[in-house]
Order: sequence, then structure tokens, then C-alpha cells
Amino acid sequence: MSDQKPIARELAEQLLALVDDGKTMPILLVDGRAGSGKSTLAEAVQNEFFKLGESAPRVIHMDDLYAGWDGLQLGVEYLQRAVLNPLARREIAHYQLFDWQTGERKEWREFAGGTPLIIEGCGAINRNSIENADLSVWLEEDEEVRKQRWIAREGNDEHWASWAAQELDFYARERSAELAGRRAIGSYLPLAMRSAGSSTDSASASDAPAGRLETPMPSVIA
Repeated sequence: MSDQKPIARELAEQLLALVDDGKTMPILLVDGRAGSGKSTLAEAVQNEFFKLGESAPRVIHMDDLYAGWDGLQLGVEYLQRAVLNPLARREIAHYQLFDWQTGERKEWREFAGGTPLIIEGCGAINRNSIENADLSVWLEEDEEVRKQRWIAREGNDEHWASWAAQELDFYARERSAELAGRRAIGSYLPLAMRSAGSSTDSASASDAPAGRLETPMPSVIA
């Protein structure tokens, strides 16, 4: 995988700027199809933020919130209900991690804010969560590469097709790529960038810095 440090550093610096401006709990959402590099980027941003001399952001993985292999939508609803809604009310978020071995929610976690929050995983960006976010990134990668990463992680492709079907349904409905403030293709080549909820025109490829590829947002998620 190519180096994701440049985009991770930029996102960490943006989070720090929000903190310096008085935002005690800026939220970054990282989304994309399975195997696109979401957890890797989230960890990189966390590490880069720590290098800037600040306490590392909390990372919530959607994998810990899904209700099993058929639970993408339920996981998204749980994120909103157990995490984002309480935080929006300035309350402590209490949530349970899903145990993939037993098929039940077990270990409790809590988050009271006071530090940046990174939420990564399929479904992290949706029409509800984007209202709570300060920054958001949509990652894209070739399907072949994504599937190879899936098999390397899971050991087989048993659930690949059914999970992909859930993704397609969810993203067609929520249009997450279009909601995202920033998109990165392949191994973190920066594309369009803006703060969540704002609107800017994407730069043309001819205006892109060397080593970067910039394109407009697609209107349809493939």
C-alpha cells in the first residue's frame, strides 16, 4: 500500500486547527467500500495527531458496531443512537462492542468527548452522521485490490458478495460519497476537499499538485 502519511498529516492538522479554534471534540468520518483502507487511514491520522503533541483521538470502528454480517444498517443506526446523539446532547456516549464469535453485544465502552473522535467504517458517512461531523473522507480503491485485502483479513471470501450487496444498497440510498467533504482514490491520492457540510468546486486534474489526482465527485456510486 502506498504511503498514506500526506493525507493523514493534513487531516491531523485540520483536527488540531479545530481544537485550537475552541472545538473540544471535532469529529472525522472515514468511509468507503470494504477493503478501501479506512482503518489504516484512521490509525494514521490518530498517530499523526499524537505526533503534533496532542492526546491521540478516540477511534470508533464500525466493525465493532455492526450486528453481524447482515448488520450494516443496524450498526449505522446504533452509531447514531448510542454515540452521536448523546454526544450532540453533550452527554457521555455509552455503547457496546459486537462480539463476532458469540453474535451478541458484550463489552461496554464510553466516550465523554474532550478529544477528537474518528469514526471509520462502511456506513460512517450518512445523512444523519454528516450533521455531526466536522471533517469527512470517502476512500475508493479498485475492486480487485479491495477483495484481496478482504481475503487477507478474513481468510476467505465467504461473506464478500453479501456484504457488497449491503454496501451497494446503503450507499445508493445514503449517497455517502457525495456527502463526503473529501475523497481519496487508490492509496490516498487526495481528490476534492472541503469541510463537512460546505460546498466547493473540485480542482481540475491540470491544477492538481504533482503526485495528486483531482476529479469531480461522481453522481452515482458504483
